[in-house]
Amino acid sequence: MAIETQETRLRSPGRSPKPDPAGARLESASLDADILAKAVLKSLDDSKAEDIVPIDIRGKSSLADVMVVASGRSHRHVGAIADRLLSELHEAGFRDLRVEGLPHCDWVLVDAGDVLVHIFRPEVRGFYNLEKMWQSEPTAPRLVAG
Repeated sequence: MAIETQETRLRSPGRSPKPDPAGARLESASLDADILAKAVLKSLDDSKAEDIVPIDIRGKSSLADVMVVASGRSHRHVGAIADRLLSELHEAGFRDLRVEGLPHCDWVLVDAGDVLVHIFRPEVRGFYNLEKMWQSEPTAPRLVAG
């Protein structure tokens, strides 16, 4: 007995697959990123994260569609925010989560694929100032007189 996969279903006799235009795939990916971003923002708000700033980076970077920057009041608060976020995203079905910085909790990065979440202690956030870098509009290249 053969296992039927999406590919074999599409090639099965009597079935004519509908073409999936690239625009539909991009729209679906964008919708998934928006759903994930809403789940992230709700979790951060429920955890009492401070200064939550979502940044749309579509077209600026291929790393993700949305970057979220937030602060915790202390090492312990940053760790608790990150732990709760990971737990809630996992329960919601988002499985491919990667995390960095959890042991020290100065800056925790949660990579959820389409959404990157940076959780900082306030002093560390001020030092790196990611919002300023990612929210700024690209400037026109300067011409050097020769």
